[in-house]
Amino acid sequence: MAPPQAPANGGAAGHGGIVNVNGGGVDDGGMAPSEVESNGGGGGHNGVGNSNSVDGSAAAPSVAVNGNGKKRGERRTRKTKKKPAVSPKDKYWTPIDDEEAAKAVEDGGEDGRRPLLFRTYRVKGILLHPYRLLTLLRLIAIILFFIWRIRHPHADGMWLWWISMVGDFWFGVTWLLNQVAKLNPIKRVPDLALLKQQFDDLPDGNSNLPRLDVFINTVDPINEPMIYTMNSILSILAVDYPVDRTATYLSDDGGSIIHYEGLLETANFAAMWVPFCRKHTIEPRAPESYFAVKSRPYMGNAPDEFADDHRRMSREYDEFKVRLDALFTKIPERSDAYNAEAKDGAKATWMADGTQWPGTWFDPAENHKKGQHAGILKVMLNHPGDEPQFGAPASAANTLDFSAVDVRLPMLVYISREKNSGYDHQKKAGAMNVQLRVSALLTNAPFIINFDGDHYVNNSLAFRAAMCFMLDRRDGDNTAFVQFPQRFDDVDPTDRYCNHNRVFFDATLLGLNGIQGPSYVGTGCMFRRIAVYGIDPPRWRSDDFKIVDNTDKFGKSMPFINSIPSAANQEWSMTSPPADEESIKEELDNVMKCAYEAGTEFGKEIGWVYNIATEDVVTGFRVHRTGWRSMYCRIEPDAFRGTAPINLTERLYQILRWSGGSLEMFFSHCPLLAGRRLNFMQRIAYTNMTAYPISSVFLVFYLLFPVIWIFRGEFYIQKPFPTYVLYLVIVIVMTELIGMVEIKWAGLTLLDWIRNEQFYIIGATAVYPLATLHIVLKLVFRGKGVSFKLTAKQATSTVNEKYAEMYIVQWAPLLIPTIVVIAVNVGAIGAAIGKAIVGGWSLLQMADASLGLVFNAWILLLIYPFALGIMGRWSKRPYLLFIFFLIAFVIVAGVVVAIHVARTGSVRFHFRHSGGASFPTSWGF
Repeated sequence: MAPPQAPANGGAAGHGGIVNVNGGGVDDGGMAPSEVESNGGGGGHNGVGNSNSVDGSAAAPSVAVNGNGKKRGERRTRKTKKKPAVSPKDKYWTPIDDEEAAKAVEDGGEDGRRPLLFRTYRVKGILLHPYRLLTLLRLIAIILFFIWRIRHPHADGMWLWWISMVGDFWFGVTWLLNQVAKLNPIKRVPDLALLKQQFDDLPDGNSNLPRLDVFINTVDPINEPMIYTMNSILSILAVDYPVDRTATYLSDDGGSIIHYEGLLETANFAAMWVPFCRKHTIEPRAPESYFAVKSRPYMGNAPDEFADDHRRMSREYDEFKVRLDALFTKIPERSDAYNAEAKDGAKATWMADGTQWPGTWFDPAENHKKGQHAGILKVMLNHPGDEPQFGAPASAANTLDFSAVDVRLPMLVYISREKNSGYDHQKKAGAMNVQLRVSALLTNAPFIINFDGDHYVNNSLAFRAAMCFMLDRRDGDNTAFVQFPQRFDDVDPTDRYCNHNRVFFDATLLGLNGIQGPSYVGTGCMFRRIAVYGIDPPRWRSDDFKIVDNTDKFGKSMPFINSIPSAANQEWSMTSPPADEESIKEELDNVMKCAYEAGTEFGKEIGWVYNIATEDVVTGFRVHRTGWRSMYCRIEPDAFRGTAPINLTERLYQILRWSGGSLEMFFSHCPLLAGRRLNFMQRIAYTNMTAYPISSVFLVFYLLFPVIWIFRGEFYIQKPFPTYVLYLVIVIVMTELIGMVEIKWAGLTLLDWIRNEQFYIIGATAVYPLATLHIVLKLVFRGKGVSFKLTAKQATSTVNEKYAEMYIVQWAPLLIPTIVVIAVNVGAIGAAIGKAIVGGWSLLQMADASLGLVFNAWILLLIYPFALGIMGRWSKRPYLLFIFFLIAFVIVAGVVVAIHVARTGSVRFHFRHSGGASFPTSWGF
């Protein structure tokens, strides 16, 4: 997914001028409202509100917006207002709810019913009808192809003919499963202006937006650099959402004092950073990303102060990073000093207050090591009041003037659950379920949004955008979650390893949006809390329905159980109790214990699902199976952004976990056997998403088949060969035509499509067979499935080495199969050249054989990113790869000629006038 071309927008409308920082051309702020809309560039049309301005208008407050969305001072109105241009992403979409939207406005005036908080779009007929027609024609072509093959079971090896028949049938079925889920793509665009009007513009100046709990998960400050995690927290604390209605929970599953003290430093830095963001309405609000941008239009309300404030915050952030880095040496030095004074000789890790850290020590000891330590809960920032608190004016000690800015900060909590070697802690899913219970006792927000430690809020209005779907009068109450696409920073411009995965996020999920909703794919997803509890949606509830029908499945904590009915009320606005009260402290300790879930439904019907590598997809499937629906929300600028795997090997390990977990889900939570509440087409989509790795079993046969005819003169997989080729050409051409239409309505580029095809083949050779083998072993020998491996993320680097880690080769066994496929297809082309030299072929034979070689060249083109990856730093010059291939072709051809000379004693170069082709069999796919 290529980074957005347009700069991020600000949180509120303001000055449109550009301010230079230090005279060096460094600009800041956001976009003018005419430049960015909530639906990807064209949301301002057809009644859709502008995502750049909170209220969708061109007016701007003269004083910074506070944490509740309240404004102080007079408004100023722009003299001119540009009509927003339609983004290419929206060019082929048309609204389908105009009549419903107009009626909602009328109803709002009569009986007070809420207007529609999002607009619905579908692909225009000029693309949708050809898209469906091409799909039908390709299906017909595939059926005719199979009929022809069954009527002509002729080949040089019937065993291979049968394998190809079964494989082609499977490919046809999986294509159909994938395609039918995308025949009715739907886009839904949040209307932030109406949301603000309905929930923020109240007479008392307060907001009625629901409470929201934010979960962040991390475990290792090395593989997941702490600077990313702390940037994520800073961006969440500064988000444009009522400050008294959000609470952030950081789950540190490693129990590391580095994360704890890093969070303390972050809370202190946030006292300056968050008011700075509000004062100048900057985007994005993660400082690492913000300061990396060189130029942006200013959108705040104090342009005269911005340059000085920017310089001051830049220095403060640099000092903040130094303090974070220093923790890795400061804490061991402090601990050594305390240990030197200790009489028991223990090598403990000490906190700044002179007490021993209850979590994991640098030198592990009993009850203080990974997998074995007490539970820890620390409230870093207490819950703020509901009245604004304005900061101090500028002074000699503090040059930042926050006198017109609400300086309150949202609640911030550190959690590290209890660990014991006698329990299976269920990795991330277990940590999420602990957060679920802890947050229920402290804040109990009816909505939850979760992040990985390397993702940050890129658009401060993202939480509001998701609420438009949750609070809409149509199907909001039956919406369990809103899934945002995953976008990434620091991916190379060509997206060599398909990290952006745009075909899935911008095409497949839009297709699912027209059924029961997108699948849950991890980070950046807002949940309705009671849906995570396994409670039925309103449309499936009986008249005598009870929110809690069986207390045993929720555990033994009565305060937690009693909190569940309150979580069903989205207007719930309790003030969180102090975490240090003895009664609540005891309960918090109880719900964090390893033994709490024994005998409960946690990990099965409640919370995040256990015993599977892809807990996110299975959890979403369970929610859909209960009858809930979901929504897909794609806004511009991107709602959230994260960090991608650093090199080829890490990327393949990531795909291994996904594909292995998908197969585990297919066999343990088979979508085909789900209950009647799961939409039929949704069932088809989940089947496709979980069974796709099986295709590699047949694909590997095709990719390695040329090894047979390297050593033989003639071997046909299907006769008559010309007809076989004709059918294949028709099917392949129609596939590409369907892809070209999909590119148009999904707003993709040709490079996005090519990268998707390339990495499918790479995954099918390097990863999917291994995932399939894991599952077979698990089913046959009752072993474990694919193990969870934390994906290492790229650390910050200098400009001169921006993509340096991409060129590092980490050799691993899963690289071998794809290397073998490359060698076989290179050898096939070289052998064909050599045999053409000595075989006495006619021109017709040469042309016939070249058809087979197209397949080999096509495979090498698809595996091209993998070949670059194993070249290391040489891949900086891609032309070297083509030179290597040419040299390999010449060497293999030379070997074939040499073998022929050794057998015959001579070699003749001549052409014959007729005869069948010798090497057509690489067209087995």
